[in-house]
Amino acid sequence: MDQRCAPDASGTGPTGTGAVPAVSVIVIVYNDEHRLPTAVRSVLDQTLRSVEVVIVDDRSTDGSYPAAQRLAAAHPDRVRVFRLPENSGGCGAPRNHGIRQARGDYVLFLDSDDVLERNACRNMLEAAENTGADLVSGLCVRVHVDSRSRKEVKWYPWLYERTRTLESVSELPDLLVFDTLSTNKCYRRRFLLEKGLEFPVGIHYEDLLFSAQAYVAARRITLIPNRVYDWRIVDGPRTTGTRSISNRRDEIANFAHRMEIHRRVDRLLAQHDLPELKFAKDVKWLKHDLVLHLRELPSRDDAYRREFAEIARAYLGSIDRAAFDETEPIQAICAYLLHRSDWDNLLPAVDTLINRDKISSPLVERAGRVYWCARHIEDDPFGRHVLDVTDLGHHAKPVERMFLRNALTRYEEHAGTVRLAGRVTNPLGVIPADARLSAELEFYARRAGVRFQTFRFPVAEVRHEGEAVAWEATAALSKRLRPIGVVDVVWDVRLHLDVNGVRTTTRLTATGTGPPAGGLPVRPRLTRLIADRMEPEISARGHLSYRLVPGKKADELVRRGMRGRFARRAKSGYRKARARRRDLASGRSKLRLYHKVFSRLPHRKGLVVFESHLGRQYSDSPKAIYEEMRRQGLRFEAVWAYAGSPEGFPADATLVRRWSIPYLKALAQAEFWVDNQSYPLKLTKRPGTTYLQTWHGSALKRMGFDEPGWKVRSRAAQAAQQRTLDRFDRFLIRSEHDVRTLARAFRLPERTLLRVGYPRNDALVRARRRAEASGGRREQVLLAAELGIPADKEVLLYAPTFRQRGGKRKRFELPFDVERFADAFGDRYVLLVRSHYLNHVVLPPSVRGRVIDVTDHHDVTPLLVLADGLITDYSSVMFDYSLLDRPMFFFTYDYDEYVHESRGTYFDLLERAPGPVVRTEDELYAVLGSLEDQRVRYAAPRERFAADFGEFDRGNAAQSVVDQFFAHWRRT
Repeated sequence: MDQRCAPDASGTGPTGTGAVPAVSVIVIVYNDEHRLPTAVRSVLDQTLRSVEVVIVDDRSTDGSYPAAQRLAAAHPDRVRVFRLPENSGGCGAPRNHGIRQARGDYVLFLDSDDVLERNACRNMLEAAENTGADLVSGLCVRVHVDSRSRKEVKWYPWLYERTRTLESVSELPDLLVFDTLSTNKCYRRRFLLEKGLEFPVGIHYEDLLFSAQAYVAARRITLIPNRVYDWRIVDGPRTTGTRSISNRRDEIANFAHRMEIHRRVDRLLAQHDLPELKFAKDVKWLKHDLVLHLRELPSRDDAYRREFAEIARAYLGSIDRAAFDETEPIQAICAYLLHRSDWDNLLPAVDTLINRDKISSPLVERAGRVYWCARHIEDDPFGRHVLDVTDLGHHAKPVERMFLRNALTRYEEHAGTVRLAGRVTNPLGVIPADARLSAELEFYARRAGVRFQTFRFPVAEVRHEGEAVAWEATAALSKRLRPIGVVDVVWDVRLHLDVNGVRTTTRLTATGTGPPAGGLPVRPRLTRLIADRMEPEISARGHLSYRLVPGKKADELVRRGMRGRFARRAKSGYRKARARRRDLASGRSKLRLYHKVFSRLPHRKGLVVFESHLGRQYSDSPKAIYEEMRRQGLRFEAVWAYAGSPEGFPADATLVRRWSIPYLKALAQAEFWVDNQSYPLKLTKRPGTTYLQTWHGSALKRMGFDEPGWKVRSRAAQAAQQRTLDRFDRFLIRSEHDVRTLARAFRLPERTLLRVGYPRNDALVRARRRAEASGGRREQVLLAAELGIPADKEVLLYAPTFRQRGGKRKRFELPFDVERFADAFGDRYVLLVRSHYLNHVVLPPSVRGRVIDVTDHHDVTPLLVLADGLITDYSSVMFDYSLLDRPMFFFTYDYDEYVHESRGTYFDLLERAPGPVVRTEDELYAVLGSLEDQRVRYAAPRERFAADFGEFDRGNAAQSVVDQFFAHWRRT
């Protein structure tokens, strides 16, 4: 027995009689008398009976120790209690004492405010015995116990998707990096004693070091997918009135302890020659550990910042610079600027770290690249690399799509009126110096469900001021703002800035170390007993907001009232109303509304619902059919579905948001559905509706039931998929290849097939005929002038297929060096880049005028007409472009993976491609040397390709569809 713990550590309960338990669960407690019994009960109720409880009290000052003694008295054969002579201030000392007192072959750790899953000990013991592991780890779940829904969040669940045994933690670096808990693990006690493993004492974050030591020392580690530990999170105030160690990030000692633990772990990894683990840990430290503390900096004073920077700089010097490339750009930028103690640029960067996508810096362009700031890029190559934010694409955004930093520079209150001033960041001069500027302030309740009205005040002055736009305003809040009270306690502020008629919206960022002092009198509609003033405060994201505050006497009356029967009924009614509202807006309710209500309404004759690419575009064959119907002057009611913004959709049609109530009602009552992909799969088409499926391209890759993934699905899943395909009344076909592939893959009966070609391709057929009639002279296309393409430049279009995997930042990254392309061919070609509509691409400013991103253009057909040559890979655009009889180039850099490891293809592109197929960037540049040479060399293959895959594209598909289905609507 540890003599340091005498006399209280002598232990309550049996001292060694009876059978040796298989597992000892060490429960540590400090001032937690109310939750301790629940934790202990979760051990006593284990399905494995051979379990003892070792309670170690860290010299609590409440009733925790007597509570522990009562538990031991009630279960003398299974519970023992020890008490440290003085409080240790952490978890290390009581856990170490528990290890020494434990009698079981295996040891688990449990905090007094958490619980073990009922089968935890059994599952972990069996895994250890079956595999011989020194350490078994299972799934931890964070349970938000005071939330109404008891929200549960699994702790790094990808580590525990299946059972696996590691001979070394090096096999799975993420285990050491991410799961640093000691409490979701079972340790062989002999392993702990032989290796001398103990928790550090007198320092926080002891789990990080102990877990790292255990991982590195273990001869075998087993992971099991079973839930073993419930980490019970209390979102509201704790009963003890104290915050957990991890939540005391405003204390500089907290950060110092974290850094010391990391240094010790680094030394451990170095001693065991584990550089790959050190690198993975560096990445996680930049992305997580440092970020947690950086978020606190804007509200801290200069003394805290200086001490923080001094501690952080010492550690940042040990970080592998390659780790910066594995983080988000803003995380790397903040870490670099902190290392350089550049507070002027760091604090705005932290604002972006807290508020994703906010542009907090004016930015700077140098040599065709965009940087976070001008400082450091000239004298430090590494700084120039880290501060390069070109790939974020800020330079390509219009001002209305920017979320700009709006730093509050003045706050004054007088007689119920607040005077505000601020500076809005102007990145890369996106707000021109001669722009017409106006602005207004808006105050609104944060809770959306009670946002019945907003209050707006004009901004008296808006002016350009260097790299920012400055503004000043006065708002008579006490006179005009009338909150309801209780339900709209918090109010936020935003500024709407109008730039040449275009609006951008910003939030007011507080730049001081605390909220402005003051309070404005208000008159809530539910009387001043609810509140009598609004006080400014700073939100979690650093923005100015206001909170309704009652007087002291009124506050007590309100508190009593809120605990009363009437208040409970009112709150219950409000919650039920909100729940009903959520239910009405849910997908389940919308489906019920569609099938039970809207589908019983009469059909509306002449109503046609159009949709293209799931509502993302006004394009393709639905657009061609719609415009042909308008050209012929038919009498019909047109509805176009859109997803996202309605911009670019026709003004002479009714526009409805996809999945909205008007959308569902229109589909239920429509006489015709016209789309090129699929209306929502769970919507049953009514018998009186005709579904014209135009589809969106011929197939190279296998589709539908020809896909390997679909062949192995259950019969029920295949039947459900078939029901959605059976909704098609007509399916447009452009060649017999479509019959052999798409029609067969979708199991479509012959009667549904409409061999008329694609209406979208009518424009391509007509363009080729015009070119042949004019002797091959290039058309003067209006789109070329809109894009700023010189008349003496030839146009290449790069249009790849959809890529499931984006790059590091979840976007499609061009498979060739676009700057190299511009330098090599910029005097001859203009390259248009059209990524798949589900992907997006970012081009650097250095290629302006030579490479143009046209992904946002709804319809690809005008781009095909404009292009003198096409570069693609496996996209179905190849079949359409062949109708123009122009050069095509196939850049198949991932051919083997795409063909053999993906879905597979219907034919070998290498054998039938109507143009050169290349694998590397150098090969691509070689064949791009002359479009004329390629035009002549591949003339015969292009002709065969067009005949094989576009035999029904004769230039009259739209007219044919209209004549067959809508001719009776012609005006007489």
